[in-house]
Amino acid sequence: MGGAWLIRRIAAAAAIVFAVTSLTFVAIHLAPGSPFLPPPDRPVDTAVVARLNRQFGLDRPLPAQYVLYLRNLSRGNLGYAFSRGQSVRDALGTALPNTLLLAGTALALDLGLGLVLGVILAARARRTTDVVLSNVTLFIYSVPAFWLGLVLVFVFADWLHWFPPGFTSSPGLSDSLPFLGQVGDRLHHLALPALTLGLVGAAGTARYQRAALLETLGREFVRTARAKGVRERRVLLVHALRNSLLPLITLAGLSLPFLLTGSVLIESVFSWPGMGRLATDAVLARDHALVTAVAIVASALVVTGSLLADVLYAAADPRIRERAA
Repeated sequence: MGGAWLIRRIAAAAAIVFAVTSLTFVAIHLAPGSPFLPPPDRPVDTAVVARLNRQFGLDRPLPAQYVLYLRNLSRGNLGYAFSRGQSVRDALGTALPNTLLLAGTALALDLGLGLVLGVILAARARRTTDVVLSNVTLFIYSVPAFWLGLVLVFVFADWLHWFPPGFTSSPGLSDSLPFLGQVGDRLHHLALPALTLGLVGAAGTARYQRAALLETLGREFVRTARAKGVRERRVLLVHALRNSLLPLITLAGLSLPFLLTGSVLIESVFSWPGMGRLATDAVLARDHALVTAVAIVASALVVTGSLLADVLYAAADPRIRERAA
């Protein structure tokens, strides 16, 4: 894999992040409303609003605001989150770890469960198990993630009382627990939102892996292994599965955008204080700096996931390395 290819991919990723930043900045500033407009039930003197707009440069022409924002951004200054009364950096520092924990757990569940189900579906192709599980995975993959989340809350939180319905920890209790107790409490609260995102992704991964594995089972080297008397289980789990895992790398990279966009609604359903809820609150409050910063972080995570998938795919497939050289 040539260094020039990697440099081109990094440059393209940086250009995408810059484009998302610019479009988000323009869109949020052109949208009606202002972060300093008070609610109707609490009027504020217009002179105060004008002074705040002038203080933070919101009274300047849009191109001047854009140039100022890029200048501050180059210095690592993301601005001030008016809706939260803190710097944007601090707001992101609180929300981003929660989203990464949720997305990482959901991704592990997506790929792990999806791989297992895909192997089962391929091993039982065109049998009753395959038909039943294929329809179940198709149903789960078709339902909106927020609807599945509401169903899980109703069943496992409201009805069975196995899991809490929301938040990242037990209010007033988690801080008094020992370290392992705090970890267990966090995992207890993480279960339902991660399961919601992970199940939807795993359903799609299972169907994709089934197709890839069935295609591999029809290749010449698999028929040769069977002709040599290799047991069917070893043919499936060693020879065929190992050569059908490359598409899973691409799926891992493509799953990240789904997890980030899906977390917006899921974090609202489960009151999970992550990037999704932060973005929703920022948009409703017309918090320009916070909305733009969330878009920057989200786009950076997405292009990083895609870039990492490309690098891993090229490292795993010699043909990709030869074409990239």
